[in-house]
Amino acid sequence: MNILLIGSGGRENALAWKLAQSSRVEELYIAAGNPGTAAYGENLEFDESNQEALLEFALKEKIDITLVGPEAPLAAGIVDLFEEHGLKVFGPNQSAARLESSKAFSKELMQKYKISTAAYQSFTDAKNAAEYIRSKGAPIVVKASGLAAGKGVIVAQTEAEALAAVETIMKDEKFGDAGEKVVIEEFLEGEEATILAFCDGKTIVPMIASQDHKAAYDGGKGPNTGGMGAYAPAPVVTEQIEEDFKTEIMEPTLKALQSEGLDFKGIIYFGLMIKDQKAKVLEYNVRFGDPEAQVVLPLLETDLIDIMEAVVDEKLDQLKIKWKNQKALCVVMASGGYPVEYEKGKEITGIKEAEAAEEIIVFQAGTRLEGDKLLTDGGRVLAVTALGNSFSEVIEKAYSGVEKINFEDFQIRNDIGQKALKK
Repeated sequence: MNILLIGSGGRENALAWKLAQSSRVEELYIAAGNPGTAAYGENLEFDESNQEALLEFALKEKIDITLVGPEAPLAAGIVDLFEEHGLKVFGPNQSAARLESSKAFSKELMQKYKISTAAYQSFTDAKNAAEYIRSKGAPIVVKASGLAAGKGVIVAQTEAEALAAVETIMKDEKFGDAGEKVVIEEFLEGEEATILAFCDGKTIVPMIASQDHKAAYDGGKGPNTGGMGAYAPAPVVTEQIEEDFKTEIMEPTLKALQSEGLDFKGIIYFGLMIKDQKAKVLEYNVRFGDPEAQVVLPLLETDLIDIMEAVVDEKLDQLKIKWKNQKALCVVMASGGYPVEYEKGKEITGIKEAEAAEEIIVFQAGTRLEGDKLLTDGGRVLAVTALGNSFSEVIEKAYSGVEKINFEDFQIRNDIGQKALKK
C-alpha cells in the first residue's frame, strides 16, 4: 500500500516509525515530516497547510490511505476534500473535527448528552467573561475555544490571573481567531489521564491509558506546554475507572456524535480528570496526542495499517486490537525557555549513542538538518522513549538516554513517571 502521513512533529515521527513496521506498506510519504521521519519514508517539500498540493500528490501517487497527524488540517477540512476525490483518509471530517476545533461545541455536546464534565459558560464578549469570573471566583479555567496548539488553556489560581487570561486571549489576540470565543470552566481537582480511542462511526475501541505531563517544570509547576513527557499504561486508570469510562463517557460520546449526524472516523482523544475513582472529561481531541503517541504506539502490537483500514471501511468491530504487556515512558527534551521564548539552531549530538541501548527510541519533533548537522528548530525538540517491564526500568532507561544527548540550554522535567511509581 502507498501511505501518506501528514504532519511534521514528534507524533508524526512516532507514526512513521510504527507505519514502517507494517509489511503492507510499499511507499510511505510524509508531508512535510522532519529529519526523524526521513528514516522511515520520503519527506515531501510541501506541508500540511497546502491542501491542494497534498491532494494532487495523493491522486498522482495513487495513495491508498492518508493518515492526518495534527488537528489543524482536520479542522480545515482536508478529509472532506480528499473524500470528494474518492480518496481514503484516516481522520474525522471538518464537521466532526469540531469536537476539538471548538471547545464551545464540545462542551455543549457534553452538556446536552449528560457526559460528565466541568460546569462552564462560553463568551464572545470580554466584559461579560470578566463579570462571570468575578461572580465565580478562583481557581478557575480559561480556554480559547479554537485551536491553539495545546497552549490555549490557562488554569488561573487567582481572579486577577483569570481576568488577565481573558485580556490575553480576547483583546491581545495571543491565539488569533482561536480566541474569538472563550470557555470558562470550574476548576477540577484530581489527577489527569488520557484515553485515546479508535472510532469508525459505529464502533469505538479504547487504547491503553496514558498520562501526559503538561506543566513546564518539575512538580507540575510553570506554564502549560504541549507536553513534557508521558507514560503508559497509566496506573491511575484502574480497571473500575476504565469500565465506568466506557459506559459513562466513551459510548455516550459515540452515541452523541451519531445523534448529531456526525460520522466520526479516526481517533477520539479523551482528556480526563480523575478523583475519588470518578472520571470527568476535560477535553476532546480528534487525533493522537503528542507526546501520548510516543508511548502508546510502541505498545501497540496490531498492525496500524490494519486498524486504519478497518476504521475507514467501518469494520472495526471485526478487528481484535492487541497490546504488549510492557511499560513505555518518554522524556521530552525542549529548548531552553520553552514554552515562552527560546532560540533555535542549536546543534544536537548523541542521538545514535542513545538509541544504541536496547528498547530506546528517540523521536524527533523540532529539528532540522543543515548540511550534516542536526539542529534544534522548535520548542519541543526530542522525545526520548523507553520500553521495559516496570516503571522503574523505563524511567532509568529514558533518563540514561537523555544523558547521552546534548544541545545547548536544553530543558527537561526530571519527574516523568514518578506518580506511576507511587501507585
